[in-house]
Parts: sequence; C-alpha cells; structure tokens
Amino acid sequence: MPTHESNRLIPLRIVALVALLAGTAVSPVVAQFGGLGGAARRAAEEARKKAEEAKKPTDDAAKSPTAPAAAPAPAPAPSAPPAAAAPAAAASAPSFAVYSKFDFVPGEKVVAAEDFSQDAIGDFPAKWDTNASGEVVSISGQPGRWLKLTKAGFFLPELITELPDNFTFEFDLAVPPTINAGFALETVIAQLTDRKNADDWASAAESFVVSAHPMQDDGVSKEIIHQGGRNATENTTRTPQLAASRGTPVHIALWRQQQRVRVYMNQDKVWDLPRAASATTKFNSVVFYIGGGCGDCEYYLSNVRLATGAPDTRNKILTEGKWVSHGILFDVNSDRIKAESYGSLKEIAGVLSENAAVKVQIVGHTDSDGDDAANLDLSKRRAAAVKNALVTEFKIDGGRLETDGKGETQPIDKNDTPAGKANNRRVEFIKR
Repeated sequence: MPTHESNRLIPLRIVALVALLAGTAVSPVVAQFGGLGGAARRAAEEARKKAEEAKKPTDDAAKSPTAPAAAPAPAPAPSAPPAAAAPAAAASAPSFAVYSKFDFVPGEKVVAAEDFSQDAIGDFPAKWDTNASGEVVSISGQPGRWLKLTKAGFFLPELITELPDNFTFEFDLAVPPTINAGFALETVIAQLTDRKNADDWASAAESFVVSAHPMQDDGVSKEIIHQGGRNATENTTRTPQLAASRGTPVHIALWRQQQRVRVYMNQDKVWDLPRAASATTKFNSVVFYIGGGCGDCEYYLSNVRLATGAPDTRNKILTEGKWVSHGILFDVNSDRIKAESYGSLKEIAGVLSENAAVKVQIVGHTDSDGDDAANLDLSKRRAAAVKNALVTEFKIDGGRLETDGKGETQPIDKNDTPAGKANNRRVEFIKR
C-alpha cells in the first residue's frame, strides 16, 4: 500500500502569481505576493483604495468583514522582470469559448461552504482542524479571503461530515511567488474511522486522492484510488492548467456520481475514473494534505463548496416547471458570468434546444448582504446577463426568454452562514 510519500515530486520553482485587476473592489490587503516590486505594490494599493471608494459593496461583495488595518509584512520581494511585476501583466479572465467542452454541473443544494468571512485575518479558521498551521489572509487583486498553507500536515474542514453517492466539491487554488514547492497539495476524499486523527487518512480502507503540483510553465496531477484496504489504481498526468505563470487561481472541481469520479481543473477534465469509488463506499471527510517537510511550499485556498444531489434539469423544467441553479456564478458585485458556469448554462440550453415550444423566465436572486435596492438591481442585471449568454453562446431565441430579479426578497435558506448565502445566490428558470 502506498504511503503519502509515494507521490512526491522534486522541488521546482514556482513563478509569481500576479493577478491585479484594476478597478475591482477587494478585501483589504493582508498578504501580498512577493513578485511585486515596491512601486507596483504602491500603485496596486492606490488602485484598490480608489475602487473601494467608488463602489458600495452589495450581495456577496459585502460578506467579508473589514480586516484590521495592521497587516503582517509580506515576504521580501524577489527580483522579477517588469512585465511579471506590473499590474497590466495580470492574465485576463477566461472566455466561454475556452470552456466549450466543459460539462461540470454542481449539485442541487449547497450543504457546506467556506469563504473564511467569519474568521479573523491572521487566525486559523474556526471550523477547520490541522496538525500543522495556517492563517486566513487577503490577497491583493483577488476578492475575498484565503487560507494560506505553508507547513506539512493535514487540513480538515470540519463542516463536511458526509459526502453522499452524488456530490460536487469545488475550491479555488492559488500559488505564491518564486519559491521552491517540493510537495504537491493533495485533496483526499476518504472514509475515516477517526476524524480526530485525519493524518491517518492514508490507512483508510476507502479513499480517492488527487494531487495538484503547480510548476513554472506546467503542472502535474496524480490520482490514487484505495479500495478495500488496498491500492486499486495510481496514475500521473501533466496539467498545464496548474502552470503558475498563468498568474490566476485555478478552479478545481470533483464530481462523484455513484462509482464514477471526474476531476476538473479550470475548463479541462483532468480525470474521469468510472470505478473511483466502490458501490458501498460512504465517504465522510475531505482532507487537504501536504507531505514531507513541505520545504518552501505555499498554497492558498478559497471558495470551498460542497453540493449534493444529481442535476436533473430536464425533469425540473418540463415536469416540475422550475430549475434552480447554483452553478451559474458571477464576479463579485458584478453581472459578469464566470466561465466555469458554462456547464450549467449548457445544461439549460440543451433542454431549451430540444423543446422549442418551451419558454422560461430567468430570475436572479442574491443573499441579504449589502443594500436592498442595489441587490435588486444586481439580480435583474444578472438575469439579463444569463439571457444574453443563452442567446449569444447557445443560439436560443431571445423571444422565449424573459428576465426578472428579486434581490434578497425570496431567500430559500438562512443568510447567516456561507452555505446559506450560497444557496440564496441563485438563478431560477421558471417554465411559462
């Protein structure tokens, strides 16, 4: 049986992650990637301050409390070419065209979500366990808060206690500047007998492990399936999606449907394993793991989300008359649809294409953070953006689509937890 040491790779240098998006309102800077020179840092900070003054947070943009003014000093900045250090060098957001083969659709209901908004900057998150250490930080140029991991050990989100036969698990992964990262970040889906000893995950009778090892211009991912107390499969593949030189976080998604598990990194399906889980497996834990001595490894996690249930768009629309999507996501405080929403859009577009007589109303909803009127306006603009995407990207007749927005007025969950807010931020398709 392989141990956690079986999938380690030699140290490689990671390039700076610089994703400074001018004009985007973000949380106050607490951790700033060292690839920025002093002048670039000052320019980025000035741009951030102007953006914060110009915009009033609404919806999910307001969910992170204000961080303390004092911030831990960033690591000394290594030398970097001007093009890599300047804000203008940030990679542009991916387009829908890149995601044309993307078929990931999140589960129907969000049951656990973590954006670290309830934790203080500099603290280890209250709803996680570890035998190492970590801290909640903000990253210049990126919205929200992130969990920074720099030491070997396990990191267990305690809010996840059950993973049924059908679930999706997603998170964003960012890598820091020019450092040696000799060990991959492993995501473990396991059936643990003792959740208090998550470091013993390698001896679990049932587990599925996928690793992410970013490199300068490339990356590597490894999968290990452990069933019935023995190693079932093990394989490695190149993953250019993890190239640190991309300069943007990577969205990683795992999708279990009975025995089948698919793993996506951004727009690409990296793994599609039909027997990744035995028919009787009842997973109960997600464990992030960094092995060995870690060295100078440094990983940032955010937007962790577990959703359950198998998508059933056709039945929901044609029989029940309504489909609620939690998979159509938007940039913070914006009506710009994220590219990873493509799978959910393609799902509804397929139903509409095959049923030409069906008309739907697209209704946007927000959580209760921010100003009521602003949220109402935002929800209407988001619904209009979804209509536009269906018309322009999927050639659906716009005459079959009408739009509306309800803001925060029709919640389907509580607004006092990240998971509840994630459920309330939704797009509904109502048959007319």
